[in-house]
Parts: sequence; structure tokens; C-alpha cells
Amino acid sequence: MGTNKALVPFLGEPLIQRVIRRVRPLAREIVIVTNDPQPYLELGYPIVADRIPGLGALGGLYTALSYARHPYVIVIACDMPFVNSSLLLEAQNRLVQGGWDAVLPQSGEGLEPFHAVYRRDACLPAVERALKRGERRMISWLPEVRWQAISWEEVKVIDPQGVAFMNVNTPEELANAEDLARTVYLE
Repeated sequence: MGTNKALVPFLGEPLIQRVIRRVRPLAREIVIVTNDPQPYLELGYPIVADRIPGLGALGGLYTALSYARHPYVIVIACDMPFVNSSLLLEAQNRLVQGGWDAVLPQSGEGLEPFHAVYRRDACLPAVERALKRGERRMISWLPEVRWQAISWEEVKVIDPQGVAFMNVNTPEELANAEDLARTVYLE
């Protein structure tokens, strides 16, 4: 993108603000995990830097889980303009009712760990062990906990437009997502 994509305007608001607005009804607490807090100060949410810098996305998950004060943690990437609160609610319900430690939806590409719900007390030690082993893949620690996938077929029922996991990494993808939001998927 050439710039901080979380702050890129999306239909007149910073992309991260759109993401937060879409998940706010599900959250008692919203925390931004970043190693550059200054640009996010005006958003008014707690900001935390990686507890162990340089560990990539898995290090960010570790930070989010270790900072969270509530037992269930929704983790969302900042560049997903169509994050789906209904899908997250389904994941949360499955986690609570089924006694799972993590519920991750699947896309046509595989698991989506940045659109998922985690049980803090079970997942935090598993992620920490994975990091100590030198793991960096976001799903490398899942075999250590009880987890469930929401199948791609089930996801398509909740997200019939198939946009929940769309992310924007280039100006072209951003423009396409804005066009989609204007014409098909306004909310």
C-alpha cells in the first residue's frame, strides 16, 4: 500500500475505524496491537506494542491474548473492511456452547485466524509455547488446544457475498473494495 493501511481512508473514515465500528457491538473491550502507537492515539482505544517484538503475526496474537482482560478474545486484522459480525458471533457462540478453545472460520484459502475467536486462558499458553519453539505460523499452535473450524460452506451461508475475509493491500484492492461497498455491500 505504501502507507499505513489501517489509517487509509475507506469511504471517508480510516479503515481501522470501519473495522472497529463493525465489531464494536460484540466487544466489551477493544485493544489495538501495534508497534507504532502514535498514529492511533486519536482513536481513543488502548494501544499495546508487541510484548516480544519481531515475532510477526503470531507475536501480535500473543500480545492480544496476554493483554485481554476478558475470557473470550476476538482477533481481527485491521485491513478487512467487510469483517462480518454475524460470523464472529457464530464463532463466539460455538466457542462458548461447545467448550472450544478457538473457533476459526475457513475461506477457500484455508483457516482465517484474523477473523476468529479465542479462549484466552487456553490459547495464551499454547501460543507462548509455540513462540518458544520458534514457530511463527499463525496456526502452528492449534493442535495444542481444542479448536473447531467453521467450514467454508457454512461461512458462505453467513457471508453470501464472500467478502468477510477480503483484505486490502494495494491501492487497487482498496478502490475495488470501496466500489463493492458502494454498490453491493453498503454496511
